[in-house]
Amino acid sequence: MSPVKCSGCRNGDALDFAISMAFQPIVDLDTHLPFAYEALVRGTNGEPAHSILSQVTDGNRYAFDQKCRVKAIETATAAGLLDGDAKLSINFLPNAVYSPAACIALTLATAKTVGLPASRLIFEFTENEEIADPAHTANIVASYRQMGFGTALDDFGAGHAGLNRLARFQTDYIKLDMELTRDIDTSMPRRMIVSAMVQLASAMGMTVIAEGIETDAELRAVRDIGVRYVQGYIFARPQLRRLPAIAIPPSTMALRA
Repeated sequence: MSPVKCSGCRNGDALDFAISMAFQPIVDLDTHLPFAYEALVRGTNGEPAHSILSQVTDGNRYAFDQKCRVKAIETATAAGLLDGDAKLSINFLPNAVYSPAACIALTLATAKTVGLPASRLIFEFTENEEIADPAHTANIVASYRQMGFGTALDDFGAGHAGLNRLARFQTDYIKLDMELTRDIDTSMPRRMIVSAMVQLASAMGMTVIAEGIETDAELRAVRDIGVRYVQGYIFARPQLRRLPAIAIPPSTMALRA
């Protein structure tokens, strides 16, 4: 049986370009194991995300969003996601979701086909994306959480409405943008801001993920502040159609709790 579609889903344009997925791990510093892998859209030959996103229009936005979800699940499981316990984090476009229940049907069907539990899926939306209807997006986040998915606010700190958006959307995870974590070991203002965010997130029942960590010093700084989950080149660069192995620098082994 085909998934039920709302009228908005049916009326969009078909996707006339192919995509693939690269994956980058989010590392649990307590275990040095992958907590999750983020799926990152790429061209079939590894073309960067911007070259793909530049082809997304209002007409094909729904088809693109659906294709990304399906491709991420199929590619990650083919690469061995089910061999471990890591989650799969998928970026989604709130403006492409007309009805949370109807628009998630294909995602659920795909996950069921490959044997991936809904509890191992996280859906991210970026702070930088223009939200056409904040109330609708808040409903999507609430609906996804009720369905058993994790939710994440990506690139937090890179946009202009961070705290306002955080007040409106209570996601499970907050991903701190690299603008906040870059050189955090030598920047007291960044350390103070990230420390405050960790405390705020904890009080709100959210978990912080630090993005863009590239050096031992940055890693030690965010760990000292209390960040458990980290994503960045220090562990692995995104790899096309593969789940990258995590490289643990010897100097960071002492970070393991």
